[in-house]
Amino acid sequence: MNIPDALAISLDATLESVAASVAGLRYLSMAMSGSRKQEGVLKLRPTDNVLVALSDLRKGQHLTFSGTSYTLVTDVPAKHKFAAEPLTPGSDVIMYGVLVGKAVKPILPGEVLTPHNIHHEAAPFHEKTIEYCWTPPDVSRWRHTTFLGYHRADGQVGTRNYWLVVPLVFCENRNIAVLKQAFEEELGFAAPQIYRQQVAEFVRLYQAGRSHEIESHGPVATDARRPMPRVFENVDGIKFLMHEGGCGGTREDSDNLCSLIAGYIHHPNVAGATILSLGCQHSQVAILLEQVKKRDQKFSKPLLVLEQQQSGSELAMMSEAIRKTFVRLMEMNENCRRMPAPLARLCVGLKCGGSDGFSGISANPAIGHVSDILAALGGRTILSEFPELCGVEQEMIDRSTRKEVGDRFIQLMRDYAARAKAVRSGFDMNPSPGNIRDGLVTDAMKSAGAAKKGGTSPVTAVLDYPEYSTEPGLNLQCTPGNDVECVTAQVGAGASVVLFTTGLGTPTGNPIAPVVKISTNSNLARRMADIVDFDTGPIIDGEVTIEHMGEAILERVIEVASGQVRTKAEVLAQNDFIPWKRGVSL
Repeated sequence: MNIPDALAISLDATLESVAASVAGLRYLSMAMSGSRKQEGVLKLRPTDNVLVALSDLRKGQHLTFSGTSYTLVTDVPAKHKFAAEPLTPGSDVIMYGVLVGKAVKPILPGEVLTPHNIHHEAAPFHEKTIEYCWTPPDVSRWRHTTFLGYHRADGQVGTRNYWLVVPLVFCENRNIAVLKQAFEEELGFAAPQIYRQQVAEFVRLYQAGRSHEIESHGPVATDARRPMPRVFENVDGIKFLMHEGGCGGTREDSDNLCSLIAGYIHHPNVAGATILSLGCQHSQVAILLEQVKKRDQKFSKPLLVLEQQQSGSELAMMSEAIRKTFVRLMEMNENCRRMPAPLARLCVGLKCGGSDGFSGISANPAIGHVSDILAALGGRTILSEFPELCGVEQEMIDRSTRKEVGDRFIQLMRDYAARAKAVRSGFDMNPSPGNIRDGLVTDAMKSAGAAKKGGTSPVTAVLDYPEYSTEPGLNLQCTPGNDVECVTAQVGAGASVVLFTTGLGTPTGNPIAPVVKISTNSNLARRMADIVDFDTGPIIDGEVTIEHMGEAILERVIEVASGQVRTKAEVLAQNDFIPWKRGVSL
């Protein structure tokens, strides 16, 4: 169903739960604008029985919120939550208006919530039985906005122009590494060798008998970061993927690998590809070609396939790969130019990693607003991380444009949960030690905030890994929460830009799609400025609304998509690529 069709869906009079989710985001935005934020605390929904500390609060501190007085019986660090009412063992813990845990011991008003006094609990979910009506944001200012992208023959528009070199099996990784060194260094795409220069300097000092200077030696000069001159000005780079799959595992994993690689070849940021195959592996060339055709029956990009067991010597195969690839790079440079494209041609991945207690309050709802704007314009967004939708399943089901869409989400969620249990794990184990230290003490609490990345627009499609997205609007994609596996999958599904929110900091990037790193708090943005592209901390400080911050992020997306701005992950050459082995990761 197209977005205009989705907007025509009528509102059922009994639509309390879904209407509440939309109202909740509006309430959150109003709260963060300052009208309901008092004395450094925040209630995210009127029905919540917990309050969020926006700054460090101390035991014995008195505060008042909405006419109710509290005396803190414990310290409450910033980002953490404390009980707003007495909780007895078995009591529901409600945050964002949803169940996020159960009390396991008596909890006093003003007492901080920890893994020692609450545990994970999520609400059950069922099939779609109600209709959903969405009021889209005003997008008049964006209606005629364009970005400068690479128009492909199949109608997709890329934000970058890359040639791809990828092995079908791990046996070819060494050959890929050799090609990478040769091409990147000679074509001017190699990352600046600042750390190699530092080691070289230490060798020089050691050999000169000045070892004592090494202990106090600072970083290398910043001018060492200057990129080398590029040979092909219209080619953004040649990207080399390496992985540990293709053979020796399950056939499901090897088939999925072929499908994922096909998604990268089909991706609008890729102009063509060189494939190295050994020959005898599970991930056969024929499977790859079948998956490429599945994504585009009229596939016309140049695709070079070399099989080592058919080439004779390694030298013969590598020389042929270099010659044919170089010829295609010359053609790319001559034929590819950026041209204007409407924002409807964007496909944006929505991801969080290294999350903290502010993620669901600042950065996540801000990119949720970006998602809503793009949905209203006919663009595509992808929300993944199924273990981090645990507890908000019913909202996603009810927001589905059709019952079939909701049913597929139910099936994939239940299958994923069953696979996790089969290896003695579960969604409740998803929060990392860092998440817990910074206020996300249950998976349902983490999920309730993570879901805000999807805004409020209808769910138009549900994708299994590693399917490709085609439906305008918000797509849900079955992936782990694992940062690199998830981003790898989102890009394999067509995301041409990824918005990645983080409260703790992570250097994650992707070989072919720019990853915009968005901090949830200003302290992180200052402390890790080398990896953070955008700061949503002013939302926490009450200086700006979620909507205004979302619009500012979209402006940055347009600059990045047009090639006017390189992300920090691109500058640092964070070319992370990890295919997902199903049933193993959360």
